[in-house]
Amino acid sequence: MTQLRTAFYSGSFDPITNGHMDVLRSALIAFDRVVVGIGVHAAKKGLFAFDERKALIEECLAESGLESSRVSIVSFDKLAVDAAQQAEAQVIVRGLRDTDDFAFEMQMAGMNSAMRPELPTIFMPASAATRPISATLVKQIAAMGGDVSPFVPAPVAKALASAQ
Repeated sequence: MTQLRTAFYSGSFDPITNGHMDVLRSALIAFDRVVVGIGVHAAKKGLFAFDERKALIEECLAESGLESSRVSIVSFDKLAVDAAQQAEAQVIVRGLRDTDDFAFEMQMAGMNSAMRPELPTIFMPASAATRPISATLVKQIAAMGGDVSPFVPAPVAKALASAQ
């Protein structure tokens, strides 16, 4: 029996953006299965609760035409390497937008590798169109009444409009 190659893609996804979807699309090309790990931390209050973020990701997957049957969504409140191991992932997937991301992600990959050397990190570059997008900027634009529709899938734009 062939083992499915599983990637663990972690983040806050608060909210999921077109950039996140771009990385997820690339991960689905490279791996049989992707586990989206939504980090939840009691001390860090997000704009959307876990259940809302999960529902938004599911709506975005349905709308995108990506094979949602190959994606599972879990929450985690521990180290990403521990959550990835629990998800039986063989790799951690991280998206890269720019050199700032690269520096931070390399540092994190190094620490993760020291804790779990058998669990490599794979970097997926964002497409040119999604490179400037960050969830933080999307939330700021939405909070100020701006149009976020170029930066997020339609279900997220709708949810952000309702949240304001």
